[in-house]
Amino acid sequence: MGEFELIRHYFAAAACAQAVDGVVLGIGDDCALLQVSAGEQLAVSTDTLVAGVHFPAGAPGELLGQRALAVAVSDLAAMGATPLAFTLALTLPEVSPDWLADFTAGLERMARQCGVGLVGGDTTRGPLSLTLTVFGRVPAGQALTRAGARPGDLLCVGGALGNGAGALPFVLGERAEQPGSAALLAHYWSPAPQLQLGQALRGVATAALDISDGLLADCGHIARASGVALFVEQQRLPLSAALLACTDNDDAALQLALGGGDDYVLAFTLPAEKLDALRAMGQPVQVIGRVEAGQGVHLLDARGRAIEPRHSGYQHFGTHRD
Repeated sequence: MGEFELIRHYFAAAACAQAVDGVVLGIGDDCALLQVSAGEQLAVSTDTLVAGVHFPAGAPGELLGQRALAVAVSDLAAMGATPLAFTLALTLPEVSPDWLADFTAGLERMARQCGVGLVGGDTTRGPLSLTLTVFGRVPAGQALTRAGARPGDLLCVGGALGNGAGALPFVLGERAEQPGSAALLAHYWSPAPQLQLGQALRGVATAALDISDGLLADCGHIARASGVALFVEQQRLPLSAALLACTDNDDAALQLALGGGDDYVLAFTLPAEKLDALRAMGQPVQVIGRVEAGQGVHLLDARGRAIEPRHSGYQHFGTHRD
């Protein structure tokens, strides 16, 4: 099967590649054409996932398809954007019809969940990798960014932390499945981009991002961009029952929550007076600390004393992954 036949059969014919609102021209030409309304801005983000780095080389195609798109769309949630479309650049070591059918099924499932359409991309031969570029729309001037946190703001997250990292031993086959592991695996393979929360934070949060490389590492981006200090209160971190059941002790779960990565929940800062209104809307807001004048990210114990974090998070091209 040649490149163009592969595209026509598996992707151009997919349900997620059919006409969606805001897409003037999709797959089949040199470029896609997207339309945003007057008073809106286009939010764009690109993610690359590589076999053996971001997922096991033998990952099932269906699970990989849904995870790859969810991870990319999570960046739109972090900006408060409404998803519009995405492109896919797929590098394959070989053409496997069964794997491609499974991959497309997973991709379509997540595309329906996120309300986003496939509008183009590329295919080539090589080691398995996926590059997805997502497009969203956001009212002009209302996009959430990492800059803007102010002293006196609360530091919050949109849900339980550490589930993605807690799933990793089960994903890699290092541990046998046990009570609680199914919930962790579901979070890893099918993270739910917090699109509703992101949109609710427009005009409310002062800074935001999604947690992909670990809470402390990603909070560092907000601290640097905003020129402030973030204080994380360790005892306030939300931990799921599944994570606690699958780790040796509470401290091990805390370490995964602080530096494990792959959470894809939002971390954000907001004025304290905005908290009750967000919770009244049913938004999953968990306060985990505060913003003060200064710089950097500081971890506090139950008595409010500074403690040295054991793990800082993940960095590409670093010497190791904590």
